[in-house]
Amino acid sequence: MKLLIRNATVVDILSPHHLKTIDLKINGNTIEEIGKQITISDDYTVLELANLHVSPGWFDSSVSLGEPGFEERETIQNGLRVAALSGFTAIALQPNTFPVLDNQAQIRFVKEKAKENAVNVYPIGTLTKNAEGADLAELFDMKRAGAIAFGDYGKAISNANLLKIGLQYGQDFDGLVISFPQDEKIKGNGVVHEGTVSTRLGLKGIPALAEELMVARDLFLLEYTSGKLHIPTLSSAHSVELIRKAKAKGLAVTCSVSVHHLVLTDDKIDCFDTRYKVSPPLRDDFHRKALIQGVLDNTIDMITSDHNPIDIEHKKMEFDFAKNGTIGLESAFGALQTILPTELIIAKLTAGKGVFGLAQNVIKVNQTANCTFFNPEKKWLFTKESILSKSKNSAFLGQEMQGKVYGIYNNEQLILE
Repeated sequence: MKLLIRNATVVDILSPHHLKTIDLKINGNTIEEIGKQITISDDYTVLELANLHVSPGWFDSSVSLGEPGFEERETIQNGLRVAALSGFTAIALQPNTFPVLDNQAQIRFVKEKAKENAVNVYPIGTLTKNAEGADLAELFDMKRAGAIAFGDYGKAISNANLLKIGLQYGQDFDGLVISFPQDEKIKGNGVVHEGTVSTRLGLKGIPALAEELMVARDLFLLEYTSGKLHIPTLSSAHSVELIRKAKAKGLAVTCSVSVHHLVLTDDKIDCFDTRYKVSPPLRDDFHRKALIQGVLDNTIDMITSDHNPIDIEHKKMEFDFAKNGTIGLESAFGALQTILPTELIIAKLTAGKGVFGLAQNVIKVNQTANCTFFNPEKKWLFTKESILSKSKNSAFLGQEMQGKVYGIYNNEQLILE
């Protein structure tokens, strides 16, 4: 495809054109020319939109799509269309399917289903067989098949020795281990953050301690093994401080935070709305502000939507029994723009590429054309009509948004709203 992007403001701190308004001439998979008033032949498509901004394509480090096994929640094809129209040119696909992605055949299956799309799919394999936390899965075989990391989505590895072995074994092939931090004994039957809201509503609470104990344990194991560890979706202030100190010691640890933990608090559950039942739980404003500070000082490496579609039968039920999870791709950028500056958001939506060993893209001549298009100033209301996912379990319904995504260009495909 031949494409000319007219009058676009570049948001890319690595680009010599950062914050400049220019034209981009793209020929196939390559940025061919950058300048002012570029002339083109008739066979070019011209893209010119209101307040158009362009950045390197965004990467989401935690996306669940359901297929195989839970196609009623989401399919790979529709999920990738949602990702594209939400600004993401690449996603890390979580292994919480049926069967789970715990062997090379399953990794190859999802890669085959996703090929020839505008959005690149990078599967995460489970760390343990069947995600049961008992025995290590086929890590090396899955790595060769295309898995970029290994972790049991939403499940803590209670066996410390198993995590230790995983961190040691992964060093033989530069394997990245993901450890979800939640002590199941401390969590117990808790369903929301332990605090004033849980007490007032009579719901069983999950103390921040349940996360912090596991973060501390995992960091001790990391220091012992010298492996590579990623801790996803932090929700606790003390967890951020623990990782800040670990990084200062030089440990190879990275972490992420979800959009909903940065924007929302447990006050949202006052009406027992299960759209706000997520794992880890939404916490109070003290923790939320600490997470934002962790993003600002780069203790937290990346931001994820933690997109997790849940079918209506498992969400529209009593709070105690409803499944955890919210969709988040469509609302990610607009929600983040209400609390963080645009340049920082773009940095945190692209930083995961480096952490997961993927190529970094730069808006520069002769570089790969992998771009996201957006308007950072447009205000809009997130409604059911805004949802492109098959499942509608969004924690951001009814929220005022700032900033609208137009679409992406990647793999020689232009996907626009």
